[in-house]
Amino acid sequence: MTVPLSILDLATIGPGQTAAESFAGSVAMAQRAEQLGYRRIWYAEHHNMSSIASSATSVLIAHIAAHTSTIRLGSGGVMLPNHSPLTIAEQFGTLATLHPDRIDLGLGRAPGSDQNTMRALRRDPMSADSFPQDVLELQGYLTGPTRIPNVEATPGKGTNVPLYILGSSLFGAQLAAQLGLPYAFASHFAPAALQDAVATYRRNFKPSDQLAEPYVIAGVNVVAADSAGEAQEMFRASLRSRVSLFFGQGRTFTDEEADLILDSPQGQHMAQMVQYSAVGTPDMVAEYLTEFAAHADADELIVAHQSTDVQSRLRSVELTAQAAGLVPA
Repeated sequence: MTVPLSILDLATIGPGQTAAESFAGSVAMAQRAEQLGYRRIWYAEHHNMSSIASSATSVLIAHIAAHTSTIRLGSGGVMLPNHSPLTIAEQFGTLATLHPDRIDLGLGRAPGSDQNTMRALRRDPMSADSFPQDVLELQGYLTGPTRIPNVEATPGKGTNVPLYILGSSLFGAQLAAQLGLPYAFASHFAPAALQDAVATYRRNFKPSDQLAEPYVIAGVNVVAADSAGEAQEMFRASLRSRVSLFFGQGRTFTDEEADLILDSPQGQHMAQMVQYSAVGTPDMVAEYLTEFAAHADADELIVAHQSTDVQSRLRSVELTAQAAGLVPA
């Protein structure tokens, strides 16, 4: 591997598992990733999803940071329209003050939820329209000068927490290019516009105080195991879990029911969502990731390990690091 490798941890709550157990697994993953030489771990803001425990993203980052020492940690991402820029500046300014030079702030504009959850969040349906202005306001709080007269983020001002724009369409690519910020593409679940978005970003990039040259992070799913058959079984299990999450409406499907849905047109659409997935032995995964990095024109890959239980995810983290030739910290 010629590009750095990072992790997107969804803090998955597996079958029969509690949120507390999920958090313990996230700590174990971060500690192992730190030892193995991964660059960073990001946590995503999702709401009202029974299998994802990272809804209070900044709180989870604080917990992980307290149990690690060197690896970078951040949001992948905070859905900024769900919050005021000042609140996020204070939260991440606090994190950066407690854990200097370790905190990233990835920003998205999607709801991270459904319509009912948006209402429960008190989110205005039009709030995404002000996303570019909100990013600039947030940046002002963290770097100075503030864009809102007589309003400062404490902590926050002067921490210069690096911002990243997350996206799955040309909008985020154009905004990241215009603002001179790094761009992370969500190709691990929204692959369609990957190459067009990256090309748009690189073509239109304008240097900024934060970044002199364009920088692309691309998401990719990984299931690495000791045998190809075991990896395929774990990947299939993760797809079954997605079926229950998206179609179960509160119930968990049996394997047979989930397989029937996966073989339907709806299921084929779900399979297309995870088009970019490295599944197999370490050598197979390493070969796929090398080819994907070139395909995505990426400067860094962020991998989502898709096993449904903690031990399998840890094993996948280890095998992928070994195959990619990461240098232990």
